[in-house]
Parts: sequence; C-alpha cells; structure tokens
Amino acid sequence: MSITHISVRGARQHNLRDINVRIPRNTLTVVTGLSGSGKSSLAFDTIYAEGQRRYVETLSAYARQFLDQIERPDVDSIEGLSPAISIEQKTTSRSPRSTVGTITEIYDYLRLLYASVGTPHCPNCGRPIARQTSEQIVLRILELGSGERVTIMAPIVRGRKGEFKDLFDQLDQQGFRARVDGEMVDMSEPPALDKRKNHTIEAVVDRVLLKTAETPAPNGKPSIEKRLDAAVSKALQLANGLVLVALTGGDEQLFSSSMACPDCGLDVPKLEPRSFSFNSTFGACPECHGLGSLYDLDPAKVITDWNKPLLDGGLGPGSASQYLLKLIRLAADRYKIDLSIPFEDLPPKQQHILVYGPPKGEAPRTGFHGILTYLRDSITEARSEGYREYMMNFMSATPCPACRGRRLRPESLAVKVGGLSIADFTALPLNRALSAAINFSFTARESLIAERIRREIAERLEFLCAVGLSYLSLDRSAATLSGGEGQRIRLATQIGSRLRGVLYVLDEPSIGLHQRDNERLIQALEQLRDLGNTVLVVEHDEDTIRHADYVLDLGPGAGRLGGHVVAEGTPEQIMACPESLTGRYLSGASTVLQRTEPRPLTGKWLTITGAREHNLQDLDIRIPLGVMTVVTGVSGSGKSTLINDILYRSLAKNLYGSREEPGAHEGLSGQDQIDKVIRIDQSPIGRTPRSNPATYTQVFSPLRDLYAMLPEARERGYKPGRFSFNVSGGRCEACQGDGQRRIEMNFMPDVYVQCEVCNGRRYNQETLAVKFHGYSIADILDLTIEDALTVLADVPQVRQKLQTLVDVGLGYIHLGQSATTLSGGEAQRMKLARELSKRQTGRTLYLLDEPTTGLHFDDVRKLLEVLHRLTDLGNSIIIIEHNLDVIRNADWILDLGPEGGEDGGHLVGQGRPAHVPDSYTGKFLARYYASHDGRLEPVDDTAACLATSDGPAAGQIASAQANGAEAPADSVRRRPRRKKTGVPEVDNRTEDTNVSVSEKPAAARKRSAKKKPVTR
Repeated sequence: MSITHISVRGARQHNLRDINVRIPRNTLTVVTGLSGSGKSSLAFDTIYAEGQRRYVETLSAYARQFLDQIERPDVDSIEGLSPAISIEQKTTSRSPRSTVGTITEIYDYLRLLYASVGTPHCPNCGRPIARQTSEQIVLRILELGSGERVTIMAPIVRGRKGEFKDLFDQLDQQGFRARVDGEMVDMSEPPALDKRKNHTIEAVVDRVLLKTAETPAPNGKPSIEKRLDAAVSKALQLANGLVLVALTGGDEQLFSSSMACPDCGLDVPKLEPRSFSFNSTFGACPECHGLGSLYDLDPAKVITDWNKPLLDGGLGPGSASQYLLKLIRLAADRYKIDLSIPFEDLPPKQQHILVYGPPKGEAPRTGFHGILTYLRDSITEARSEGYREYMMNFMSATPCPACRGRRLRPESLAVKVGGLSIADFTALPLNRALSAAINFSFTARESLIAERIRREIAERLEFLCAVGLSYLSLDRSAATLSGGEGQRIRLATQIGSRLRGVLYVLDEPSIGLHQRDNERLIQALEQLRDLGNTVLVVEHDEDTIRHADYVLDLGPGAGRLGGHVVAEGTPEQIMACPESLTGRYLSGASTVLQRTEPRPLTGKWLTITGAREHNLQDLDIRIPLGVMTVVTGVSGSGKSTLINDILYRSLAKNLYGSREEPGAHEGLSGQDQIDKVIRIDQSPIGRTPRSNPATYTQVFSPLRDLYAMLPEARERGYKPGRFSFNVSGGRCEACQGDGQRRIEMNFMPDVYVQCEVCNGRRYNQETLAVKFHGYSIADILDLTIEDALTVLADVPQVRQKLQTLVDVGLGYIHLGQSATTLSGGEAQRMKLARELSKRQTGRTLYLLDEPTTGLHFDDVRKLLEVLHRLTDLGNSIIIIEHNLDVIRNADWILDLGPEGGEDGGHLVGQGRPAHVPDSYTGKFLARYYASHDGRLEPVDDTAACLATSDGPAAGQIASAQANGAEAPADSVRRRPRRKKTGVPEVDNRTEDTNVSVSEKPAAARKRSAKKKPVTR
C-alpha cells in the first residue's frame, strides 16, 4: 500500500503544543497563521530538519564529522517523509564572486558553449584569430631580433593538481630539464609536489641564440631556422599545440598552433571552460582578479568637505600628518596652487595634481606623488589593524579600468558566439538573453556539439522568467539580491532539475512580487507539484492560499498563545471554519483596516530631479510630506533604487554626514522640512541571546534603577549594575548570566541544558531576594509584556514603553525573551513601537521596504494601525509595497513601471489609490474597488467597473476595451471574496490631481550636460 500522507505526531518544537498533522503527499500545501504562531517551527524546524537529520544519519561516522550536526527536533514521530529540500530566503551566497549565472549553473553551460564553438577574435584589432603553423611561429621568434637568447619550452601542465611522478620519469628518460612552478629543476632528482595544490610544469626543449646571419645549410635553409623549427615542433608535440618562449630579460610569449592574430601576432591559448571563469587565474582579469571592481581610496571621501580649503578642514585622512602637509605646500608652491580657497573652486588640473600627483617625471622635484599615493603607502606600511579599518571608511568600489567591470581577461572577452561575448550575453536582461539563446545559429558541425548545451541554457532561462525574474541579468551579483529574489532563483533551479518524489519546503516565495507576477509563481509551484513532488509553503499571500490543495492554519494567537492547529483542509473548508482567523479574512467576515478618506495634502513636498541610477529614466518625482505615501510597481521597476539608493542616502548624507554616496540624480529639494530620516526593516533587533525586548526598548535601565531604589537594595548597597545579567556581581557566575550551559558532544550537536545553580533565572540568590510587589527582577523578565504592564503600571517611564508594545500587538511576548527567537514581523513592530514611544517632532521621515513581509492579514491590520498613528502625529511615511491592503490605505501613490529592468524606471502614475491610472497596479486595485454582492469582479468586466467606480481607472479600462484592446493576462477570475468597503474619497484640491505619465516615451529627455550633478 502506497503512503499517501506525511504524518507528524507530537510536535513540540519551540511553541508548538504537541500537535498532530497529516499532510497529503504530492500536493501544494500552505502553512499559514499569525506571525509567531509556529509556522516555521512546524515546516522548517520539525519536518525539514527531521528529513535532513535522517539523510545525515545514513552517512558513515567518518563523513558525519565534517558536517554540521543536526539536532533531532522535539517530535514523537514523523512518517511518510520524503527526501527534503528547503528553499529559504537566507541561503543565497553573499560572496562578491557569486552571480545569478553561477547560482543557477547557467554560467557553467555558457562557459562550455563558448569553449566549444566560440569564435576567437583579436582583443586589439577585432579580427578573427586563425591557427598558426610551426613555420609561422619560427618567423615570429626570429622577429624578436638578433642577439636575443631564447628558451623554447613546452608547457605540459598548466595549473593542475597532482604529483606527476610518471611525467617526471618520462621527461628524465627523454633527457629534458623542466621548470616546475617557476623553478628550474633537474629531472634526475625531481621535486616532491603537493598533490592538493595547482602546479605548472614546462619542459625545456632548447636554448637558442638568435644571430644576424647564418651559413646556409646544403638544402638552402639557415641552420638557426632549422634548429628553431625542430625545437618548436617538439614543443608543440609535447604540449598539445603550445610553445612558451622565454627571453633573457624575463619576458615570456606564449604561441599556439591553434589560434593567433595574423596582424597583431597576438596568441590565444587553447579555449577551455576555465578560460571563461572569473574564479580561475586562467580566465580572471589580472587587474581585479575576477571581481570586476577595485576597492580603492575615493577622492570624494578623502576630501571630506569640498567647500573648505584643503588644509583648513577640507582634507580628511592624512590631515594630521605634518610630513604630508609639508609635501602639499611644496607642491602648491611649485604649481602655483592657492591653498587658501575652497578645494571646490580650484581648477580641475590643480585638483588632479593634489589628489593624484603631478605629471609623470615631475614628482622627484618635490617628492610629492599625490594625496592618494601617500595614503596608500601609509595603509601598506601600517602595523595597526585599527588604522586599516579606519581607512576603509574612505574607500569605494570602482569598476576595474582593465576589464571595465566584466571580470575576464581580454582574450576571453574577445571570444564570441552569435556576435556576443560571454560578458555581453550575461549583461542582457533574462528575457532578452532567452531570445538570444534561442536565436543562436550554428553550422551542421557546431550543432552536433552545441545544440544540447543551448537547449539547457534556454530551458533554465525560461524557468527564471516564469517565476517573475525576467528583469535580472546573469551577471547580477548575488549580494544585491533580495531574499525573495534569491529564493525564486533556487526555485527555478529546482524546477529545472526535474526531480520527483521530493519534499520541497519554501518560506514565503511571494516576497517582493507584484500581483502581476504572483500568478506566474503559483504556476511554477503547481508545476513542481505536478512532477510528483510534495510542496510545503509557509505563506500569507491570499492568491497562494486560494490555489492551495491543502491548508494548515496555526494559531489562534502568537507566541505562547499559538502553536495549535486551528483549522486544516481545503481553502473552502478553512473559510467555512469560524475559529480560523485566516478563514474569516479570506471569506470577508473580517477586513483589514481602511480609513474612510485619505488625509488632505499639507502642501509640503520632497522633490527628486533627474534620478537616473540603475534603470531609472531621468525621473522627476514629488513626494508629499505629512502623509503616508506608497511606492509600488512591478518587480524590478526601480522602487528600491529610488527610495533606498537615492532618497535615503541623500538625506542621510545631508542630515548625518553619511559617507555612503547616493545614486545618480540631479538634485533633492525640500529636505529642510524634515529633521530625521529613519529606515525601519525586519532585521533582528539583536544578534545574541542576551538581547531582548527589555534591553532594546530601553525598559531595562529604568527597571534596574527601580530595583536599586528599593529599601532592601539600599540596605545592602546594591547599585543598578547589580541587577544586570551582563556583568559580574548580581548575575549567576555558573552560567555567566545566560540561564543555560552548553555541553559539547563528540559527533553530536552541542546540547544546551538549564543552569543547575540558578535554574535558568540568570541571577544569584542575593539579587533575587530583592522584590517589587512580590516580583524579583527575574520574575519581571519572565512575564509577558501585557502582564508586566499591570505590575509596573505605577512606573511612568516603563509604563509608556510597555503600553506602546501592547498597542502594536506584542503583548504576548515575554519581556526577557531572546531577540534571536523573534520573527521578522515582530522585530519590525518592536522598532516601530520604540519610535512611537519617543518624543515626536512631527518632522521625521520613516522609510519602510515591504513591511508586510511575513505578516498575516491580522498582523497587517495591526501594522497599519501603527503607521496611521505615526502619520497622525505629523510624521511622513514612505513605504515600498505590493500588498494591496497597504496600497489602499495610502494617502498618495507613486507607481513605477511599466515593466521591470530596462523596460522600467518610468513614473506611470501618481495620485490617490482609488484613481491610479491604468497600470498593472491600477488594474488590481480596480478589482478591489469593483466588488459587487460580496464577490470580486474581474478587471475585464466593464460594467462592474463602471457600476462601482467613477474614477479615472475605470474610465481608462472601459476606453481601452472600447478601442478593442485585449483583456490583460492577469484579469483571471478569482474565487469569491467579500466586499471591501470604505472607498477613499478624493480631495478635490489641485495638489491631489492625478498625473498619469503612462504616455511618456521610452527614451527620457536629455538633460543639459552643463548641469552639475549632486554626486562627485
């Protein structure tokens, strides 16, 4: 009998309450529930962890010692478990050498393709490179000139691992000497090589002195040519077509019988896959070593203030060096530079002399080689690691001047397939790269070699485009990818592997996806299921839940109030369950908060002009202050570039003196109307178990002061430090205030046990004897925030902060709970609560990037309450978001698009949510506003749109269909959803007029080159 379910019995990991679940195999199952209800504990820490542990247990004891030991999850039994693969948000490599191409293995296929059928070209003149005969090589050697002594060598081994004992024996028998790793050795006593390191072995064939004239041989051929011909032929035979010619001065030239430019004489070694690898010395650019950029001192950072004279506050590092100041004054006297005027006002030539040094050959006259050269030398000679770290603040990554950021050697970049080098191909957006791969044309012989490789490349590109990543390029650094993008890349890779019978566990794959791309993602998940796999998804997205075959709803609350299975079954069964909070939101019985009308505009604006970083098309953007603004648009349209790279960095530089340079733009005006800019994300509030809500919200300090003022503490002379578990005195010294002790186990993961001295309470008995209303300091930390508020209600400093935490829905969290156990949504709301508890100036700008990540419908409602509260205090909030509930709550919307990547970067609409123009976002908003009798009408139902909305969105949809336009692909009919009430009314003031720029041409207007950019 086949196993039809994955059965989990007695799951107690983290906050799970001894639950039993049965997940149907070969289905798309969604685990949902409130943030902190135990979804990840069930899916990842129980089911996936047990699958991984069982796999590791099948390995030998010798193999297991090299692997991280996996602790058995706290569960009674799991049956029917398949081999498990997790696709999480945090598994993408952050290495600068990792790219989208290397993660997906597409780059490996490209290297094989270019090495197999690529056409080499000369890097200098661009002509195709042909093969060289031995006669041509001899002529090239003779052209080196008379009197040169040359050594003819055969590079038999180039950068390969091994001991090569047999090769040494063969060379010794044939009477050759050899150069091994740059050292000449006698083959009668060959060296012992490390087989784990790369080695280069070159056999010395002959040494020849090139002379002006030779007595002709009887056959009429000069004897020197005959000798060279013999040596070259032997070297070509030994090294498979390669000859290395070493000159007396140390210069070396590599000749190949395979490829050489007939005009320039440039030789290209035999093409191999490693010739196109930027992680190999045989393919990487010798200047940047394959990174594509050089990390060097940045003049814009070294000159800290361009508005001051160089020696009067303008120069940053080096300004304390009297020797450097003396050299600068000598150079100023020599080149007539006025050091009393601001550095910005100096002529560019004089600026260049001060920063980079005088022209070549003139430096010895003054001893001054430039400020940057002096600082580089000081970094090289410095013995202090702290000084090097300090100087890192004045460095920036700049594109490598040799390869121009393309990472490879010139010889590798000159190899082309279909007119494109491998760097040109990887720089294309994925949708254009797919078209290029499909359109590659090969000869009959090349097709036999390359057709299968081309097909593999095209299939993988199709999978990436299918999960909404068509705007990325293969050379995009993995470190710049968001968590959602990295997860969808791994998902596409798994679809391409076409495995069957596997359990895939995914963590919110819809993060960062616009609603338009969500349908593609769901189709990819269904395709993975249809291959015969079980797909288990932790998700809050409404569309994903509605398309699921089976749903597990955990709750009913979060933290200690969660960990139970509230409902399970099909989406329809979840909606029919009155106990399910998720079901109530899906059925429309509960709705997310929405204001009856948007706030009126204040007339204050932030204005960004000429934004052109990455794919932004010379945008001019006006952002209203004092209201909640949402920036939306399809994935890759330029939202994060506009807000994070340009707006935030510009404000941080102006307000706080940040050294991080903003993205390219003309200017920013209106920043004088704000006094603080705060970026709030979902990163952890602390990275150690000692960090907790009490320490983060600064409740712990007044709490320790309170206990230090108690009569018993004053009698004993206790100070506030006595009640800290981070310093000796009042803490338990047996566990150093951790409350638990680590026991190291051989061949098993470390075990953490409760400290037997303090029983997990962190403090010694003397400290615990001091009590407030019957509670010791450890008792207070063990209370939930809601209960602690009752106990500490008479302490004003503490009460305000705790009340704010309760207001944002975090009352269930323990005051001393480790920060590492908080979810992303909980950490974000804790940051917002800390901001709310501060004294408000009404001039603070808050920036949030997709704050609904990891949040349930009910958590989104709580988040919106906090955001509205912050806005009502006079602050400005800018949110990058795709969640339609957040978009509908905005006072103003900026919609970027129309597509992602190079087709994005335009402002396609702005205005009130109910009247966003006919963009992708506008179409999905129309579906929410076009509700009728509790059901959502599809976008292409013109009558429904006109019946329920009289805004521009409905008019544009109707006019588009009247003109015969096709119905959009995303206007598919969805399952019923209750009516969303409370359509915002539009303020009729002139500032609120909606401005649609969807008619803007693809090529943005050209600005005057005379305008001075903000960034230097």
